[in-house]
Amino acid sequence: MGRDTIADIITSIRNADINRKGTVRIAFTNINENIVKILLREGFIQNVRKHRENKKDFLVLTLQHRRNSKGRYRTILNLKRISRPGLRIYSNYQRIPRILGGMGIVILSTSQGIMTDREARLERVGGEVLCYIW
Repeated sequence: MGRDTIADIITSIRNADINRKGTVRIAFTNINENIVKILLREGFIQNVRKHRENKKDFLVLTLQHRRNSKGRYRTILNLKRISRPGLRIYSNYQRIPRILGGMGIVILSTSQGIMTDREARLERVGGEVLCYIW
């Protein structure tokens, strides 16, 4: 049985954000790299670098945190895995959901690669709904 690397990356980022960790180390795969590039481009994470240790590649993510130390801590990232190995969810470009009226993003795996909901609507392609981020 294979591992769900997308769920692993989402869980790692969510746990680090809740625990106020500055960096997260995740396994390097092409899918993870494309998802991280989208997160970086959309401004959900601050920096990404590739790290090699014992002949294995890792991505080291630098998360963004609120600088306000007063009051209750609120997480910046909210991530939710939608399509999973046991239940795949597909959508055409007309039925791609809008998260918070367009404030959040949907990451899709399409025939043209991994892209956000806005890009998929512009390209008029649908695909597998991987996750929601807001």
